[in-house]
Amino acid sequence: MQRQGIPPRFVGGLRVTDAESLEIVVAVLGGLINKELVSLMEQLGGRCIGLSGIDSCMLTCGIANPELGYVGEIQSVDTGPIRALVDSGYIPMIAPLGVHRFDGSDNAGKPLNINGDTVAGELARELQVDRLVFLTDVAGVMDGGGRVISRLDQRRANMLLNSGVAGGGMIPKLQACLRGLEGGAVADIIDGRHPNALLDCLQGRSTGTTITTSLNSRS
Repeated sequence: MQRQGIPPRFVGGLRVTDAESLEIVVAVLGGLINKELVSLMEQLGGRCIGLSGIDSCMLTCGIANPELGYVGEIQSVDTGPIRALVDSGYIPMIAPLGVHRFDGSDNAGKPLNINGDTVAGELARELQVDRLVFLTDVAGVMDGGGRVISRLDQRRANMLLNSGVAGGGMIPKLQACLRGLEGGAVADIIDGRHPNALLDCLQGRSTGTTITTSLNSRS
């Protein structure tokens, strides 16, 4: 987008997507980035297939907020393609794109951009996963003094959102974690820049923020 001279704009931590930006988003997220990640996964020995939420209308949406442009608010999730791939031994690599519901409007069937954190939270909820891990470029959720909060429950996470302590890109991440918890997941927000960060997290050595339904529960 920078090369095309399109400056990014954000509202509430979410990127605004106009018609010109949408073409770039679909081409880059659904094409270039998705296939690069699939190739990397294959090099590491995984059997991986790239998809987007547009395929088989996995993610059907409406317009989330006219101020955000062509950004989708997920209204229904079809987990069938994901379950079929996993049951067949494949790792789905899913680009965060959706399709506007077929409602006869001018936007019917149009691809829509969706925040990746939001997609992860909705899929975690619908698939009822055990773990939801966000690899980010920050150390975790910070308190008002800039210190990482190692453990959160639903109540405290909502307090951080409502008080404004959590802001910017952390807003959709925390909201996605709370959605994942509804399906039974334990959620983690960790610094993906650290070597072996994901492995350490899954082995109980997370240095980021773990979010559970209550502070007494941990899967």
